[in-house]
Amino acid sequence: MENINQLKAFLQVPRYIVITTHRNPDGDAIGSSLGLYHFLNKFGHTVRIISPSDYPENFSWMKDVERIIIFDSDGDAAKEVLELADLIFCLDFNDLERIDKLGELIKPLPTPVSMIDHHLYPEPFAEYTLSDPTASSTSELIYDFIHLLGWEKEMDHTIGTCLYTGIITDTGSFKYSTSPKLFQVVSKLIELGVDDYDVQDKIYNSLSEKQLRLLGHCLANRMEILDEFRTGIIVLTKADYETFDIQRGDTEGIVNYLLMMKKIKMAAFITEQPTIVKISLRSKGDFSVQEIAKEHFNGGGHKNAAGGYAFKNLNWIVRHFKKVLPDYKSKLWDIE
Repeated sequence: MENINQLKAFLQVPRYIVITTHRNPDGDAIGSSLGLYHFLNKFGHTVRIISPSDYPENFSWMKDVERIIIFDSDGDAAKEVLELADLIFCLDFNDLERIDKLGELIKPLPTPVSMIDHHLYPEPFAEYTLSDPTASSTSELIYDFIHLLGWEKEMDHTIGTCLYTGIITDTGSFKYSTSPKLFQVVSKLIELGVDDYDVQDKIYNSLSEKQLRLLGHCLANRMEILDEFRTGIIVLTKADYETFDIQRGDTEGIVNYLLMMKKIKMAAFITEQPTIVKISLRSKGDFSVQEIAKEHFNGGGHKNAAGGYAFKNLNWIVRHFKKVLPDYKSKLWDIE
Protein backbone atom coordinates (compact mmCIF):
# COMPACT_ATOMS: atom_id res chain seq x y z
CA MET A 1 0.00 0.00 0.00
CA GLU A 2 1.35 3.40 -1.00
CA ASN A 3 1.34 6.16 1.61
CA ILE A 4 1.00 3.62 4.42
CA ASN A 5 2.93 5.91 6.80
CA GLN A 6 0.59 8.78 5.99
CA LEU A 7 -2.42 6.59 6.71
CA LYS A 8 -0.83 5.30 9.90
CA ALA A 9 -0.30 8.86 11.14
CA PHE A 10 -3.93 9.66 10.26
CA LEU A 11 -5.16 6.70 12.29
CA GLN A 12 -3.15 7.63 15.38
CA VAL A 13 -5.77 10.26 16.20
CA PRO A 14 -9.36 9.13 17.00
CA ARG A 15 -11.48 9.43 13.85
CA TYR A 16 -14.99 8.73 12.63
CA ILE A 17 -14.50 5.79 10.27
CA VAL A 18 -16.98 4.06 7.98
CA ILE A 19 -16.41 0.57 6.56
CA THR A 20 -18.35 -0.48 3.47
CA THR A 21 -18.58 -3.75 1.60
CA HIS A 22 -20.37 -5.13 -1.44
CA ARG A 23 -24.02 -6.03 -2.06
CA ASN A 24 -25.06 -9.55 -1.01
CA PRO A 25 -22.14 -9.79 1.42
CA ASP A 26 -20.49 -13.19 1.76
CA GLY A 27 -18.26 -14.54 4.51
CA ASP A 28 -15.22 -12.60 3.32
CA ALA A 29 -17.12 -9.32 3.08
CA ILE A 30 -18.54 -9.76 6.58
CA GLY A 31 -15.36 -11.24 8.08
CA SER A 32 -13.01 -8.59 6.73
CA SER A 33 -15.38 -5.75 7.69
CA LEU A 34 -15.88 -6.99 11.26
CA GLY A 35 -12.19 -7.84 11.64
CA LEU A 36 -11.19 -4.28 10.69
CA TYR A 37 -14.05 -2.90 12.82
CA HIS A 38 -12.81 -4.62 15.98
CA PHE A 39 -9.22 -3.65 15.22
CA LEU A 40 -9.97 0.05 14.73
CA ASN A 41 -12.15 0.15 17.86
CA LYS A 42 -9.03 -0.58 19.90
CA PHE A 43 -7.61 2.83 18.98
CA GLY A 44 -10.57 4.88 20.13
CA HIS A 45 -12.07 5.43 16.69
CA THR A 46 -15.81 5.64 16.19
CA VAL A 47 -16.46 2.92 13.60
CA ARG A 48 -19.57 2.09 11.60
CA ILE A 49 -20.13 -0.63 8.98
CA ILE A 50 -22.53 -0.21 6.05
CA SER A 51 -23.62 -3.02 3.75
CA PRO A 52 -25.86 -2.34 0.73
CA SER A 53 -27.97 -5.40 1.58
CA ASP A 54 -28.46 -7.85 4.42
CA TYR A 55 -26.02 -10.64 5.35
CA PRO A 56 -26.80 -14.40 5.35
CA GLU A 57 -28.21 -15.89 8.52
CA ASN A 58 -25.27 -18.29 8.97
CA PHE A 59 -23.06 -15.33 9.93
CA SER A 60 -25.45 -13.97 12.56
CA TRP A 61 -23.29 -15.46 15.35
CA MET A 62 -20.37 -13.12 14.66
CA LYS A 63 -19.61 -10.53 17.33
CA ASP A 64 -21.35 -7.19 16.66
CA VAL A 65 -22.68 -8.28 13.25
CA GLU A 66 -26.05 -6.83 14.29
CA ARG A 67 -24.45 -3.38 14.35
CA ILE A 68 -24.03 -3.39 10.58
CA ILE A 69 -26.21 -0.72 8.95
CA ILE A 70 -28.17 -2.20 6.05
CA PHE A 71 -28.55 0.46 3.36
CA ASP A 72 -31.59 -1.17 1.77
CA SER A 73 -33.58 -0.95 5.01
CA ASP A 74 -32.02 2.12 6.66
CA GLY A 75 -30.68 4.41 3.97
CA ASP A 76 -31.07 7.53 6.12
CA ALA A 77 -28.78 6.14 8.82
CA ALA A 78 -26.22 5.14 6.21
CA LYS A 79 -26.27 8.62 4.67
CA GLU A 80 -25.87 10.20 8.09
CA VAL A 81 -22.77 8.23 9.06
CA LEU A 82 -21.18 8.78 5.64
CA GLU A 83 -21.53 12.53 6.07
CA LEU A 84 -19.76 12.28 9.46
CA ALA A 85 -16.91 10.11 8.18
CA ASP A 86 -13.28 11.21 8.32
CA LEU A 87 -12.23 8.09 6.39
CA ILE A 88 -14.08 5.43 4.39
CA PHE A 89 -12.79 1.87 3.96
CA CYS A 90 -14.05 -0.03 0.92
CA LEU A 91 -13.56 -3.76 1.48
CA ASP A 92 -13.91 -6.73 -0.89
CA PHE A 93 -14.88 -4.68 -3.94
CA ASN A 94 -12.86 -2.47 -6.29
CA ASP A 95 -15.47 -0.44 -8.14
CA LEU A 96 -18.07 1.85 -6.55
CA GLU A 97 -20.67 0.43 -8.94
CA ARG A 98 -20.54 -2.78 -6.87
CA ILE A 99 -22.33 -0.98 -4.04
CA ASP A 100 -25.04 0.60 -6.19
CA LYS A 101 -26.69 3.70 -4.68
CA LEU A 102 -24.30 3.60 -1.74
CA GLY A 103 -21.48 4.20 -4.22
CA GLU A 104 -23.36 7.19 -5.63
CA LEU A 105 -23.34 8.71 -2.15
CA ILE A 106 -19.63 8.06 -1.58
CA LYS A 107 -18.34 9.26 -4.95
CA PRO A 108 -18.95 13.03 -4.50
CA LEU A 109 -17.78 13.13 -0.88
CA PRO A 110 -14.46 14.88 -0.12
CA THR A 111 -13.73 12.13 2.44
CA PRO A 112 -10.54 10.12 1.82
CA VAL A 113 -11.12 6.50 0.81
CA SER A 114 -9.03 3.39 1.48
CA MET A 115 -9.70 0.35 -0.70
CA ILE A 116 -8.60 -3.14 0.39
CA ASP A 117 -9.53 -5.86 -2.09
CA HIS A 118 -8.34 -8.96 -3.95
CA HIS A 119 -10.33 -8.82 -7.20
CA LEU A 120 -8.91 -8.12 -10.65
CA TYR A 121 -8.93 -4.76 -12.42
CA PRO A 122 -9.40 -2.23 -9.58
CA GLU A 123 -10.82 1.18 -10.41
CA PRO A 124 -8.68 4.16 -9.25
CA PHE A 125 -11.17 5.76 -6.85
CA ALA A 126 -9.26 5.49 -3.55
CA GLU A 127 -6.48 7.56 -1.99
CA TYR A 128 -5.08 4.48 -0.23
CA THR A 129 -5.14 1.13 -2.03
CA LEU A 130 -4.13 -2.37 -1.00
CA SER A 131 -5.01 -4.56 -3.97
CA ASP A 132 -3.64 -8.06 -4.51
CA PRO A 133 -5.48 -10.52 -6.81
CA THR A 134 -3.15 -13.31 -5.67
CA ALA A 135 -4.48 -13.09 -2.12
CA SER A 136 -7.00 -15.69 -1.02
CA SER A 137 -9.40 -13.15 0.36
CA THR A 138 -9.83 -9.60 1.56
CA SER A 139 -9.65 -10.99 5.09
CA GLU A 140 -6.09 -12.14 4.37
CA LEU A 141 -5.34 -8.61 3.16
CA ILE A 142 -6.74 -7.10 6.37
CA TYR A 143 -4.23 -9.27 8.22
CA ASP A 144 -1.51 -7.89 5.91
CA PHE A 145 -2.78 -4.34 6.41
CA ILE A 146 -2.49 -4.64 10.19
CA HIS A 147 1.08 -5.86 9.77
CA LEU A 148 1.92 -3.06 7.35
CA LEU A 149 0.82 -0.61 10.02
CA GLY A 150 3.12 -2.38 12.48
CA TRP A 151 0.27 -2.95 14.92
CA GLU A 152 0.04 -6.73 14.76
CA LYS A 153 0.33 -6.93 18.57
CA GLU A 154 -3.21 -5.55 18.72
CA MET A 155 -4.57 -8.68 17.02
CA ASP A 156 -6.75 -10.80 19.28
CA HIS A 157 -9.10 -13.78 19.27
CA THR A 158 -12.12 -11.76 18.09
CA ILE A 159 -10.29 -10.16 15.18
CA GLY A 160 -8.71 -13.49 14.28
CA THR A 161 -12.07 -15.26 14.26
CA CYS A 162 -13.51 -12.67 11.88
CA LEU A 163 -10.58 -12.93 9.50
CA TYR A 164 -10.56 -16.72 9.68
CA THR A 165 -14.24 -16.73 8.75
CA GLY A 166 -13.51 -14.70 5.64
CA ILE A 167 -10.59 -16.89 4.66
CA ILE A 168 -12.32 -20.26 4.97
CA THR A 169 -15.43 -19.10 3.12
CA ASP A 170 -13.57 -17.50 0.21
CA THR A 171 -11.22 -20.47 -0.16
CA GLY A 172 -14.00 -23.05 0.19
CA SER A 173 -12.33 -24.38 3.35
CA PHE A 174 -8.89 -24.21 1.73
CA LYS A 175 -9.75 -25.66 -1.68
CA TYR A 176 -9.17 -22.48 -3.71
CA SER A 177 -6.61 -19.67 -3.88
CA THR A 178 -4.29 -21.17 -1.28
CA SER A 179 -0.59 -20.47 -0.88
CA PRO A 180 2.21 -21.17 1.61
CA LYS A 181 1.81 -17.61 2.87
CA LEU A 182 -1.92 -18.12 3.49
CA PHE A 183 -1.29 -21.13 5.74
CA GLN A 184 1.30 -19.11 7.66
CA VAL A 185 -1.37 -16.47 8.24
CA VAL A 186 -3.88 -19.11 9.33
CA SER A 187 -1.39 -20.61 11.77
CA LYS A 188 -0.99 -17.19 13.37
CA LEU A 189 -4.76 -16.86 13.69
CA ILE A 190 -4.97 -20.27 15.34
CA GLU A 191 -2.27 -19.13 17.77
CA LEU A 192 -4.58 -16.26 18.72
CA GLY A 193 -7.07 -18.85 19.91
CA VAL A 194 -9.34 -19.15 16.88
CA ASP A 195 -11.35 -22.37 17.18
CA ASP A 196 -11.31 -23.86 13.68
CA TYR A 197 -13.95 -26.51 14.40
CA ASP A 198 -16.32 -24.10 16.11
CA VAL A 199 -16.17 -21.51 13.29
CA GLN A 200 -16.75 -24.06 10.55
CA ASP A 201 -19.50 -25.74 12.55
CA LYS A 202 -21.36 -22.44 12.96
CA ILE A 203 -21.06 -21.57 9.28
CA TYR A 204 -21.69 -24.90 7.59
CA ASN A 205 -23.87 -26.81 10.06
CA SER A 206 -26.61 -24.26 10.51
CA LEU A 207 -28.93 -25.10 7.61
CA SER A 208 -32.68 -25.03 8.11
CA GLU A 209 -35.05 -27.77 6.97
CA LYS A 210 -36.17 -25.46 4.15
CA GLN A 211 -32.60 -25.05 2.91
CA LEU A 212 -32.01 -28.81 2.86
CA ARG A 213 -35.25 -29.38 0.96
CA LEU A 214 -34.22 -26.66 -1.51
CA LEU A 215 -30.88 -28.38 -2.03
CA GLY A 216 -32.67 -31.66 -2.70
CA HIS A 217 -34.94 -29.93 -5.21
CA CYS A 218 -31.96 -28.40 -7.01
CA LEU A 219 -30.14 -31.71 -7.33
CA ALA A 220 -33.19 -33.83 -8.18
CA ASN A 221 -35.18 -31.48 -10.40
CA ARG A 222 -33.06 -28.54 -11.55
CA MET A 223 -29.70 -30.11 -12.38
CA GLU A 224 -28.57 -30.61 -15.98
CA ILE A 225 -25.32 -32.32 -16.94
CA LEU A 226 -23.63 -31.45 -20.23
CA ASP A 227 -21.17 -34.33 -20.57
CA GLU A 228 -19.72 -33.02 -23.84
CA PHE A 229 -18.49 -29.90 -22.02
CA ARG A 230 -17.80 -31.44 -18.58
CA THR A 231 -20.25 -28.86 -17.22
CA GLY A 232 -23.18 -28.95 -14.81
CA ILE A 233 -26.00 -26.41 -14.56
CA ILE A 234 -28.61 -25.71 -11.91
CA VAL A 235 -31.38 -23.23 -12.75
CA LEU A 236 -33.85 -21.70 -10.30
CA THR A 237 -36.95 -19.88 -11.51
CA LYS A 238 -39.10 -17.20 -9.89
CA ALA A 239 -41.60 -19.96 -9.16
CA ASP A 240 -38.92 -21.87 -7.23
CA TYR A 241 -38.23 -18.74 -5.17
CA GLU A 242 -41.91 -18.50 -4.28
CA THR A 243 -42.37 -22.21 -3.58
CA PHE A 244 -39.40 -22.44 -1.22
CA ASP A 245 -39.64 -18.86 0.09
CA ILE A 246 -35.97 -18.42 -0.83
CA GLN A 247 -34.27 -15.65 1.14
CA ARG A 248 -30.79 -14.20 1.01
CA GLY A 249 -28.21 -16.88 1.82
CA ASP A 250 -30.52 -19.86 1.22
CA THR A 251 -28.75 -20.80 -2.03
CA GLU A 252 -25.22 -20.27 -0.72
CA GLY A 253 -22.89 -23.10 -1.74
CA ILE A 254 -25.36 -25.05 -3.88
CA VAL A 255 -23.27 -24.51 -7.02
CA ASN A 256 -20.35 -26.33 -5.43
CA TYR A 257 -22.26 -29.63 -5.29
CA LEU A 258 -21.93 -29.94 -9.06
CA LEU A 259 -18.15 -30.03 -8.73
CA MET A 260 -18.37 -33.06 -6.46
CA MET A 261 -18.72 -35.16 -9.62
CA LYS A 262 -15.33 -36.23 -10.91
CA LYS A 263 -16.28 -35.65 -14.55
CA ILE A 264 -17.52 -32.08 -13.98
CA LYS A 265 -14.97 -29.30 -14.38
CA MET A 266 -17.28 -26.27 -14.51
CA ALA A 267 -20.49 -25.51 -12.64
CA ALA A 268 -23.10 -22.84 -13.34
CA PHE A 269 -25.85 -21.74 -10.97
CA ILE A 270 -28.42 -19.52 -12.68
CA THR A 271 -31.16 -17.76 -10.73
CA GLU A 272 -34.12 -15.72 -11.92
CA GLN A 273 -34.41 -12.61 -9.77
CA PRO A 274 -37.32 -10.10 -9.93
CA THR A 275 -35.57 -7.76 -12.40
CA ILE A 276 -32.32 -9.53 -13.25
CA VAL A 277 -30.90 -12.99 -13.94
CA LYS A 278 -27.71 -13.90 -12.10
CA ILE A 279 -25.12 -16.55 -12.88
CA SER A 280 -22.53 -17.97 -10.48
CA LEU A 281 -19.66 -19.97 -11.96
CA ARG A 282 -17.19 -22.35 -10.33
CA SER A 283 -14.41 -24.47 -11.79
CA LYS A 284 -11.64 -26.91 -10.97
CA GLY A 285 -7.94 -26.62 -11.65
CA ASP A 286 -6.57 -24.21 -14.22
CA PHE A 287 -9.82 -23.53 -16.03
CA SER A 288 -10.81 -19.87 -15.52
CA VAL A 289 -14.47 -18.95 -15.17
CA GLN A 290 -13.49 -15.33 -14.60
CA GLU A 291 -13.00 -14.96 -18.35
CA ILE A 292 -16.50 -16.28 -19.11
CA ALA A 293 -18.13 -14.04 -16.52
CA LYS A 294 -16.34 -10.96 -17.79
CA GLU A 295 -16.74 -11.50 -21.52
CA HIS A 296 -20.32 -12.78 -21.59
CA PHE A 297 -22.17 -11.81 -18.40
CA ASN A 298 -21.03 -8.32 -17.33
CA GLY A 299 -19.21 -9.81 -14.37
CA GLY A 300 -15.89 -10.99 -13.07
CA GLY A 301 -14.28 -12.55 -10.03
CA HIS A 302 -11.50 -15.09 -9.67
CA LYS A 303 -10.13 -17.95 -11.71
CA ASN A 304 -12.22 -20.64 -9.99
CA ALA A 305 -15.12 -18.52 -8.70
CA ALA A 306 -16.85 -15.78 -10.64
CA GLY A 307 -20.27 -14.41 -11.41
CA GLY A 308 -22.29 -12.10 -13.58
CA TYR A 309 -25.75 -11.02 -14.60
CA ALA A 310 -27.97 -10.02 -17.51
CA PHE A 311 -31.09 -7.92 -17.83
CA LYS A 312 -32.63 -10.63 -19.98
CA ASN A 313 -35.10 -13.42 -19.38
CA LEU A 314 -34.06 -16.70 -17.82
CA ASN A 315 -34.25 -18.74 -21.02
CA TRP A 316 -31.98 -16.26 -22.82
CA ILE A 317 -29.16 -16.51 -20.29
CA VAL A 318 -29.36 -20.32 -20.19
CA ARG A 319 -29.23 -20.51 -23.99
CA HIS A 320 -26.41 -17.97 -24.13
CA PHE A 321 -24.35 -19.89 -21.59
CA LYS A 322 -24.76 -23.10 -23.58
CA LYS A 323 -23.98 -21.23 -26.82
CA VAL A 324 -20.53 -20.12 -25.62
CA LEU A 325 -19.52 -23.50 -24.19
CA PRO A 326 -18.04 -24.81 -27.48
CA ASP A 327 -15.49 -21.97 -27.32
CA TYR A 328 -14.11 -23.45 -24.09
CA LYS A 329 -14.48 -27.16 -24.83
CA SER A 330 -10.81 -27.83 -25.52
CA LYS A 331 -9.73 -26.09 -22.31
CA LEU A 332 -12.27 -28.02 -20.28
CA TRP A 333 -10.99 -31.33 -21.63
CA ASP A 334 -7.35 -30.33 -21.12
CA ILE A 335 -7.91 -30.22 -17.36
CA GLU A 336 -7.12 -33.38 -15.42
